[in-house]
Amino acid sequence: MILVPATPVATLLRTVAADVVLPRFRFMSAADVAEKSVGELVTVADKEAELAIGAGLTGLLPAARLIGEEDCAGRPELLDSIGDGLVWLVDPIDGTGNFAAGRAPFAIMVALLRDGVTLQSWILDPLTGRLAYAERGAGAFLDEVPVRASADLPPDRALGGILSEAFLPPERQQLGQSLRSRVGTVVATQRCAGHEYPLVATGGRDFAIYWRTLAWDHAAGALFLAEAGGCAVYEDGTPYSPASHRRGLILARNPAIANRIRQLLG
Repeated sequence: MILVPATPVATLLRTVAADVVLPRFRFMSAADVAEKSVGELVTVADKEAELAIGAGLTGLLPAARLIGEEDCAGRPELLDSIGDGLVWLVDPIDGTGNFAAGRAPFAIMVALLRDGVTLQSWILDPLTGRLAYAERGAGAFLDEVPVRASADLPPDRALGGILSEAFLPPERQQLGQSLRSRVGTVVATQRCAGHEYPLVATGGRDFAIYWRTLAWDHAAGALFLAEAGGCAVYEDGTPYSPASHRRGLILARNPAIANRIRQLLG
């Protein structure tokens, strides 16, 4: 069910990209970048973009609470209520490490949730201007063109995917080696889910695997992928939920590939 028209949110994200994010790209000093936790960066552009996006979203749907990645860095308890009522979930710059280093990819992501279920999502690539939009039950779109993922199941040695190994626990450190011995191609994540979800949905990769499942990294993309005919599931096959704290997530451009990757990992 649509709660807000897609266009005003898209316009807001494009405006913030043009006025706040891109002017900082490759024009930041060392003082503009900080480490908010070990290995996790935040920039002045992240903070400014989150404030601008939040103000705009509140104007569009005042009944929804805001949960932003940077606000959660200081108030992690905000995530405790993500499953309650209407929530705007904001990732002002997904791929901050890339952005801070002056390279692509990075994205701006917004998802609208009701009682922990993602109803609408927007993913903007500020550099190309490409917008991915999804609406629960109504499809996935790239720049207003419908996206439908391929339903074929290639042989194992023809499968190509993405693996994020940065947050794997010690007992799962062999996952990458095991997977590479079974499928055709496994490449490292570019640390930008806003780039990799559409990549899987459009067939650029067959699958992706992440261990960390922070809601702002995955809610928008998971809806887009599902509406395109793909899926984001935990290792036991349960669909991804933004309100869950479970780890280990498999993305695939169709359920058959997801099931096959689960088998190979098992």
